[in-house]
Amino acid sequence: MAKKFFTLSIFPQFFDCFTSTGIVSQAIKKGLVEIHNINLRDFATDKHKTVDDVVYGGGPGMLLKPEPIFGAYESVIEKGHKPYVLITEPWGRRFDQKFAYELSQKDEILIICGRYEGVDERVKTIVNQEVSIGDFVLSGGEPAAVVIMDAVIRLIPGVVGDADSLRVDSFANQLLGYPNYTRPAEYKGMKVPDVLRSGNHELIKKWRRWKQIERTLQKRPDLLEKANLSEEDKFMLEAIKKGKNFGEIFKVP
Repeated sequence: MAKKFFTLSIFPQFFDCFTSTGIVSQAIKKGLVEIHNINLRDFATDKHKTVDDVVYGGGPGMLLKPEPIFGAYESVIEKGHKPYVLITEPWGRRFDQKFAYELSQKDEILIICGRYEGVDERVKTIVNQEVSIGDFVLSGGEPAAVVIMDAVIRLIPGVVGDADSLRVDSFANQLLGYPNYTRPAEYKGMKVPDVLRSGNHELIKKWRRWKQIERTLQKRPDLLEKANLSEEDKFMLEAIKKGKNFGEIFKVP
């Protein structure tokens, strides 16, 4: 059964490129994913299709009205859907790989894309989770919705051709990814590490794990506190902290 995504936006055309390119397009063609982009203006209650209004109590900017959002949401519910509802907010739960995995277990997800100064607070009564993709402000929730959907869709079984690649993604198991190389073996004096050309798959596996731990220690040491490290991982970590290199630890020429 296809995973279903619904977006509520005043700019549904924003998602056209996203749904027509790359793995998302292929997932839709395979019947693994459905994405329904709903225009909030279709649910405005006046002849001018008004979706925003001034803020009670005064203040700058405009606010998305509740009627179009409730109307769009109820149209989804009336068709028998029961989506998990997200709204993009700067103060929401920080979106990360763990959250993406959680969302990939949901059958249906609906994302409310805010605009202007946000949405009428009464809309939050239908929201399951407020979500933020970072400590910055966008002109609308649509870019954040694309980020969320892309991260979740690639975790759906069958979407990514090589499922093993998901296992070694950055942030899988709280570690960053290892460096990768392709042909040519030497370019502008820079050589592919000999271990990767050795044919010794066990050694290559160890080297990649070493590099994951090393990169995480250098760039995101906070992740190591949450990582589920094996005894060998811990041995590697201590060696790296002492300034050792892979070759001298694993006797690589």
